Amino acid sequence: MCRKIFIAGTQQHSGKSTVSIALMHLARKKYERVGYVKPIGPKVEMVLGKAVDMDAILMARVFDLGEEFDLMSPLAFQRDFTRNFIAGKITTEEIYRRVIHARDELEKKYDFLVIEGAGHGGVGSVIGLNNAQAATLFDAPVMIITGGGIGSAIDAVQLNIALYRQEQARMKMVLINRLLPDKREMALSCLRNAFNPHGIAVFGGFDYSPILANPTMEHVSDLLRIPITGDQDARRRIIHHIQLGAASVQRVIDELKESTLLVVTSSRDELIVTLASLYHIPAFRKKLVGLVISGRHPMARVSEQILDDSRLPYIRLRESTSKAFSILVEDVSKITAVDEEKIAWIKGHAERHIDFAAIDALL
Repeated sequence: MCRKIFIAGTQQHSGKSTVSIALMHLARKKYERVGYVKPIGPKVEMVLGKAVDMDAILMARVFDLGEEFDLMSPLAFQRDFTRNFIAGKITTEEIYRRVIHARDELEKKYDFLVIEGAGHGGVGSVIGLNNAQAATLFDAPVMIITGGGIGSAIDAVQLNIALYRQEQARMKMVLINRLLPDKREMALSCLRNAFNPHGIAVFGGFDYSPILANPTMEHVSDLLRIPITGDQDARRRIIHHIQLGAASVQRVIDELKESTLLVVTSSRDELIVTLASLYHIPAFRKKLVGLVISGRHPMARVSEQILDDSRLPYIRLRESTSKAFSILVEDVSKITAVDEEKIAWIKGHAERHIDFAAIDALL
């Protein structure tokens, strides 16, 4: 018998992928064959000519699962997928056939299967197969992931539980993620009092960590779809602060925080040159991860030469500074297979914070 768990979320970016990595890591300590599937894949990349969900790619690479993407990502929402479904070019029968085939093959192949949902419970309703229905289709106990807090967590979980129960999914667990360390036990106690009487177990997830929450320079490059110029070895440094270089040169430098990505207008030649010069100083380099140089105005040729010679990583974006800053601060970092520091952190802290034995006992 294949043991299964469906990782649901109260919303997008609730921490499903982080918890899935943790459970994969912990399960492999007990079970010989541990697999993964993302039944509904709304965010895709092309791999070997196929559209594959990004999380399936992540898990395949992190855990060396090979490239059975037809099974790990049976339903990838490539361009115009929902439009084609509504137009009748893709049928409900075809959608269910793909997912059921993946389910049957994976259950034969693995002893333990992590099934990751996409966003909140209703994602996928447009094609007749949402997360709650997928959990029922896999007949897998459901764990809902939600953020820290008490009232907000209860509200978000209850909203999603209603749909899972409507679809007769086996609602078993809630895992509270991004807990504040000094309030962890108090929050978990309150939430257990709220959910345990309804037959739902409550588990603690990870404490809040800027390592997980914050992006790398490479992530920013992927987000903006612009390559990094400068030191390529720094592309995986984690950005802890995003600041706007709008003040005087001296004030910008004085107010730089540790591991900062600085957004600078392309016409600020004096600031760009000063930053490039200071980047040679190791203590200053710790503060500055890189630059996003925005605006349509071209940099002066000599400023660009000095910047290139310094190897200070930068991304040249033609959008306005205000738009560039908004894009960056509104982005939520998504873990990828190259985020080695983040993945190592998840695996290490999973053993301290997540009670896998208790979770496994409920499956």
